[in-house]
Amino acid sequence: MTALEARKLAEEDIRAGKTPSYTDLREWLEIVDSFGELKKVDNVDWNLEMGTLSELIARESKGPVPAVLFDNVKDYPKGYRVLFAQNASFKRMALNLGLPMDLANLDLVRALRQKLVTHQPIPAKTVTKGPILENVMSGNDVNLLKFPVPLIHELDGGRFIGTACLVITRDPEEGWVNFGAYRGMVQDEKSMSCYISPGKHGTIQRSKYFEKGKPCPVIICVGQDPVLFMVSGNEIDYGVSEFDYAGGLKGSPIEVIEGKATGLPFPAHAEIVIEGFMDPNDRKTEGPFGEWTGYYASSSRPEPVVRVQNIYYRNDPILTCARPGRPPSDYSIAKCMVKSALIWEQVEKCGVPDVKGVWCHEAGGGRLFNIISIKQRYPGHARQAMLAASQVHAGAYLGRYVIVVDEDIDPTNTFDVIWALASRSDPVESIEILRRCWSGPLDPRIQPGKKGFNSRAVIDACRPFEWMKDFPPVAESTPELKEKIRAKWKKVIEG
Repeated sequence: MTALEARKLAEEDIRAGKTPSYTDLREWLEIVDSFGELKKVDNVDWNLEMGTLSELIARESKGPVPAVLFDNVKDYPKGYRVLFAQNASFKRMALNLGLPMDLANLDLVRALRQKLVTHQPIPAKTVTKGPILENVMSGNDVNLLKFPVPLIHELDGGRFIGTACLVITRDPEEGWVNFGAYRGMVQDEKSMSCYISPGKHGTIQRSKYFEKGKPCPVIICVGQDPVLFMVSGNEIDYGVSEFDYAGGLKGSPIEVIEGKATGLPFPAHAEIVIEGFMDPNDRKTEGPFGEWTGYYASSSRPEPVVRVQNIYYRNDPILTCARPGRPPSDYSIAKCMVKSALIWEQVEKCGVPDVKGVWCHEAGGGRLFNIISIKQRYPGHARQAMLAASQVHAGAYLGRYVIVVDEDIDPTNTFDVIWALASRSDPVESIEILRRCWSGPLDPRIQPGKKGFNSRAVIDACRPFEWMKDFPPVAESTPELKEKIRAKWKKVIEG
């Protein structure tokens, strides 16, 4: 299907109230352009301009943050494009997931959570042909800087080709394939470094090779279906292939091709794929890099080098990038939405009933400040909910605060959450501190050189269960009365 055909079909679906489907990033871009959320920019410099412009657009857009496609990049031929902010709106996230595109905030989180209830992984399908094989660089021809890799932030230690990416590895003992959004810095034309946070599945798999003194095969995909990047940046259960998980979300298998040097799978419809090996004794300084916390907390350190064997890429390739930094960033809202649904699902799997909503606040980068709303059913229910939310897989890494609120509080409404915190909690009775929890070098509150532990404050901002019925009633009109008065005085209310 041509891009034009994909666009016409998408426009027909949208007019009919349907969510369009797509095959690859290019069809996705046509659909996004058709509903007005793609901004095309020409003649930009890869040196800081792309990153800074992406930051300004993300912060100053009056409506939904558009996806930004850069072309005619300085020093590069026309058609070698760079895409930022691919998942920076609720509408585009709904498109990725095949959900109704009129949903937003907690409604979209709820829809994704419902999808996860029945989600079943669909194994990837291995094929031998695909657009990604249109061009292959090998050996002495390898050149990572053939692509317009940006210098994103002013204090970055280099040009980062891996930001909105999939770093693909296979467990050498168990055989399952993992991919994660682990950052990658170009060292030179033929090598790059990967930073993977402690405890991540990619670290565990790489360590198994290194402990045996063996190089770790790796593939880094830096241009792909946005749903793959969405899965890449979130916690999937140990032992589950992200390709299979993404196939379950899309409802059909992800087509993959096996790398000729590593045998690892990569998306057949990807834009740019890098293949190589990491050796335990081959390290170079990586970083610093401005991260999603809003700081350069991870500094720089020796990290394993990927010696690149092959680079596969499409004609007129699209490099996908994310610009992390002080929130809001060009992908933070997507992180919040998916993380909220995952925590919601995992808390309920722990046996916590009557969860009414979960929201990972964007100011916390989707990790540091999380709110869970429940309808209290029994003594200790609030404590159970907030403790579970702080330690399930999706909520455990680099968390800081978890607040539990009653069902009348919308967890996405910051004002109402603070009101509940201010009026329903008591510092002595309501706050618990958890020590020695999972964190890492990206945590700006850990002193450099210290181990990767942090603490958590879990805060009960619910009405006390034992005297909930006697708690002072809220000074607010009932919903029924408000609707009656609104109907009578609609013109006055709407001005």
